[in-house]
Amino acid sequence: AALLLKQQGWEVVGLFMKNWEDDDTDEYCSTRQDFLDAASVADLLDIPLEVVNFSVEYKERVFSQFLAEYRAGRTPNPDVLCNSEIKFRAFLDHALRLGADRIATGHYAQVRETATGMFQLLKGEDGNKDQSYFLYRLGQQQLSQTLFPIGHLYKHEVRRIACEQQLPNAAKKDSTGICFIGERPFREFLNRYFPVEPGEIRTFDGKAIGTHQGLMYYTIGQRQGLRIGGTPDGNEQPWFVADKDMARNILYVVQGHDHSALFHAGLVADSLSWVSGSPPRPHWVYAAKIRYRQTDAPCAILKIEQDTCRIGFAARQWGVTPGQSVVVYESKVCLGGGIITQRSGSEQCS
Repeated sequence: AALLLKQQGWEVVGLFMKNWEDDDTDEYCSTRQDFLDAASVADLLDIPLEVVNFSVEYKERVFSQFLAEYRAGRTPNPDVLCNSEIKFRAFLDHALRLGADRIATGHYAQVRETATGMFQLLKGEDGNKDQSYFLYRLGQQQLSQTLFPIGHLYKHEVRRIACEQQLPNAAKKDSTGICFIGERPFREFLNRYFPVEPGEIRTFDGKAIGTHQGLMYYTIGQRQGLRIGGTPDGNEQPWFVADKDMARNILYVVQGHDHSALFHAGLVADSLSWVSGSPPRPHWVYAAKIRYRQTDAPCAILKIEQDTCRIGFAARQWGVTPGQSVVVYESKVCLGGGIITQRSGSEQCS
């Protein structure tokens, strides 16, 4: 991104954000190597590199919400909040104080200004790497001051350009997982903050078939880590998490990926955020994602009331998960979305 901006004539300043401090000596934390990579690139491109610490802001605005959601039995997506609160708020504010005209990141997304002066958030050209899902909470002011220099490129093209220009990070592997957890086992990380609260694992007909270690450790659609074997009738299909009863500390599971309990025709979302600043028209056909890299699913916004909306899908969706984001699109334009709070089975697209 920095290379392309320099080629376009921008005066570029690099900024390395340190957003997490607790694991500086931990085997899973890559902060030191990430900084060395950034410094090497900045040196090669002859651009200044500044370091800023946003760990306090991250703990207050992102991590506290992350813990609260898990405590409530939901499955949050902290990367969405990190973008809106840190990368495009704390970082943007800091850059503007330094005298910058724009900020730029390496997200696979695009910004388009319309004839009326509105800014649209578009999908990245590389559909397999498109990151607009994580950016749906950005608004007009943020988009007007943001550049996505590689949003029009495919990942293989980005690596090719980096190799041709001999950038030291050209072959660096893609980052995976939640930013502050890294590659460590997820349950191991949550154990630091939540006590073990064992409870029953049941089927919907009331049979107790196992014990869980705490509802916060499980998410809708989860298959691994349930420690449940086969059934007396010889059904060897895998088990999946289908629901949670927080009041009674019960985890409900079903057998088979295609079990009907894993599919829902509608959902309710709150904490809405619309890119244009205004909600889209209801009873119009859009498409939505309920998780990153999901194929767009045709849907309709059935109702919008203040900070809540109800969405119905043309086809029932697998693994609708409270706490995750539903993001609405009109073709390549990301309209915005919200946090899933409820699942429902009767709403259908009409």
